[in-house]
Amino acid sequence: MLCLQMGSDQYLPRQLSGAPEPPRGRGALSNPSSRFEKLHVEPDPEDDSEPSPARRTEFYRDTSETLINYNDSPDIGFEASMNPYRGCEHGCIYCYARPTHEYLGFSAGLDFETRIMVKDRAPQLLRAELSSPRWKPQVIALSGVTDPYQPVERKLRITRGCLEVLAEFRNPVGIVTKNHLVTRDLDLLSVLARSDAAMVYISVTTLDPELASRMEPRTSQPQHRLDAMARLAEAGIPVGVMVAPVVPGLTDHEMPAILAAAAAAGARSAGYVVLRLPHGLSSLFPEWLQAHYPLRSEKVLSQIRSVREGKLNSAEFGTRFQGKGTLADQIAQMFRVSCQRHGIQARSPSLSAADFRRPGGQQLDLFR
Repeated sequence: MLCLQMGSDQYLPRQLSGAPEPPRGRGALSNPSSRFEKLHVEPDPEDDSEPSPARRTEFYRDTSETLINYNDSPDIGFEASMNPYRGCEHGCIYCYARPTHEYLGFSAGLDFETRIMVKDRAPQLLRAELSSPRWKPQVIALSGVTDPYQPVERKLRITRGCLEVLAEFRNPVGIVTKNHLVTRDLDLLSVLARSDAAMVYISVTTLDPELASRMEPRTSQPQHRLDAMARLAEAGIPVGVMVAPVVPGLTDHEMPAILAAAAAAGARSAGYVVLRLPHGLSSLFPEWLQAHYPLRSEKVLSQIRSVREGKLNSAEFGTRFQGKGTLADQIAQMFRVSCQRHGIQARSPSLSAADFRRPGGQQLDLFR
C-alpha cells in the first residue's frame, strides 16, 4: 500500500518521482561528464547487463609543489588559502567546489565525493613557504574550497600537520568546517588563539537531521556541530556559525533557529551565503531535489532563480553570495535581526599576525 501525504514529500515513494535511487551514503545521484570533455558515453537506460560501478572512495596522491593559493576577489575576506584535499567525501549536493573537480578530468557528480586528491606533503610544503623571506605574514584560510576535516582526515592527519606548522610559526588561520573532528585539534588551536591567531566557523545548513543526512550525507549531524561550537568556545577559541548555503524554499526559514542555537552554543559571529548553482550543479542539484523532495522541487528552483535574476547561478562580485531581489533582501533582513537578537556579530573578528616568527632565531615554546 502506498502511503502518500498530500502537500509533503516525506512519504512519496521514490519510484513515483521518476528519479533514480541515490547511491547509499552519497549526495549526487549521477556522474555526468566533465564540461571539458569532448567525448562522453551515455549508458542505455534499458540495458541492465552492466552492474552499477561500486562507489567506494578512492584516494590519489596530489603532487603539487606549492600549497598556499592566492586570490584577488574583492568580495572574499582573505587573500591566502590552502586545501589539503581536492574533492570531498562529505558529499554535500550543493557544494560550489564540485565543478573544480572537472579541471582534474573528473566529474562534478559522484567523482567529486569518491575520487579524492590528497596532498600528503602539505605540512612540509607549508613549512617551506612560511620559512621563505618572501612570505608576508597574514591570515590563511583553511580551507578555501573543500573541507579540511572530511572523514579521511581522521586517519591521515594532514590538516593537523598543517596546524602544527601554523602554531609553530604563530601564523593566523581561519577555518570553516562542518565536521566535529575539528575538536580533535583544540590543543593547537588554543595555542594560536592565545596570539589572536585562530578563528573557527562551523557551517550549519539545517537543524533537521533527516534533511542533513540527505543533503550532506557524510558530515557531522547538526547537533554534533553545535557541540563542536560549544567545545571550541569553552577552550577559548573564537567560534562563529556560517549559515551556508541558505536554500530558498527549503532551508531559508531555519536561519533564525540556527543563529539562536549557535549563539547558545557559544558562537559570537556569523555569516551566510545564499545557494548558487554554477556549471554542473545546475543539473546535479535539481536531480537531487526531484529524487528527495519532488513536490517542492519546482518551488525551490523558482525561488533560487528569484534571487539570481532568473538564473540558477550568478557570479557577479558583490552579490554572488547574497543574491538580489525581494527575497534576497528578506533573507538579509532576517539575518541582521536574528544576529542582533542573539548578540552575534555579523562579521568576522580580526586576527593578528603580530606574534609571527620563523624558527631558528630563537627557541620557540610551542605551548607557552
